[in-house]
Amino acid sequence: MLGMALGVMALIVVSSVMNGFDRELKTRILSVVPHGFVEKTGGISDWRTARAELEGLPGVVAASPFVKGFGLLAANAHSQGVEFQGVLPADLGRVSVVGEHMLLGDLETLQPRSYSIVLGRLLALSLGVTPGDQVLLTLPDVTVTPAGIFPRTKRFTVTGVFSVGAQVDQSLALINIEDAARLVRMRGKVQGLQLKFADMNDAVGTVSRYADGLGEGFVGTDWSKTQGSLFAAVKMEKTVVMVMLMIIVAVAAFNIVSALVLMVADKRADIAVLRTLGLTSRQIMGVFVVQGSAIGVLGALAGAVLGILLALNISDIVRWFEELTGTYLFDPSVFFVSYLPSELRGDDVLVVLVAALLMSFAATLYPAWRASQVEPAEALRYE
Repeated sequence: MLGMALGVMALIVVSSVMNGFDRELKTRILSVVPHGFVEKTGGISDWRTARAELEGLPGVVAASPFVKGFGLLAANAHSQGVEFQGVLPADLGRVSVVGEHMLLGDLETLQPRSYSIVLGRLLALSLGVTPGDQVLLTLPDVTVTPAGIFPRTKRFTVTGVFSVGAQVDQSLALINIEDAARLVRMRGKVQGLQLKFADMNDAVGTVSRYADGLGEGFVGTDWSKTQGSLFAAVKMEKTVVMVMLMIIVAVAAFNIVSALVLMVADKRADIAVLRTLGLTSRQIMGVFVVQGSAIGVLGALAGAVLGILLALNISDIVRWFEELTGTYLFDPSVFFVSYLPSELRGDDVLVVLVAALLMSFAATLYPAWRASQVEPAEALRYE
């Protein structure tokens, strides 16, 4: 019973913690990364008209133009591959919360032709730069001159650092949209529009449909395509961990088998007496099925209660432990999520309970069958 309770409790707590991490990742990343992108091959010239049309569609809260690309950012003998994104500083706040998480500087410093750049905290840390320092951006492109072929580079001045506590802190750089358009040779145009939905789940599948409605050449991509691999990996990890921990419940079920087998061997005479009093083999089997199932049910219910209580309070328990010991289980300077999140879901609890009860019931079948096969005359011969 104790083994079953511990197994069910562990499964509920671990599934709740995994749900919490999934929620934190989605909340943090998708508060910075737009819920969807609408792009057009060759760029969009009349992007204001396209934006007005998109913002009039159901579910779309805001749209903002962008130009993006990839390059190598270098400073102080360090280099880092980045995604640079050209934005309108005044518009970015409508689709992203980066402006609310500025550690140093301000997004308003990203003025046209100023060649200013705002970096994520971890990116700035890896390059060893602060506002006022210069960085060199090298594009995966070349310029052909009479003197030869040279890589395209541009020097930028760091004017701000943001921190949202997600992967983008290490890989995203923001510049003015006009500067980005010059870098990617798209002057007078934007690459596309970033979309924000009232509910991020509404963006899945909807963005591509909205893009098709704008005309030929428009392509829509939602967050499930751009960030889907990350969330799929988290879901896969949760599934694998749940399966591995289910072994604990399986071991508890095996303990039920062994306990009942020993009980059948010990109670052979009692079983024989019951058979002589008129109990059928099926009724004898039912007795042991009920007894074994009762162990599983009581253990599973006790584990569910303990697991639910622990899952609801584990964040506070870990915080209390950190304050008591003066140590961090998740160092904020290393981990994006510096606490232990938890989100209890009823469907997870139901799946764990059903699995535990089914295993408990299955564990009783063999010992109960063994008990039903006891022959009264043979068992009472030497009594």
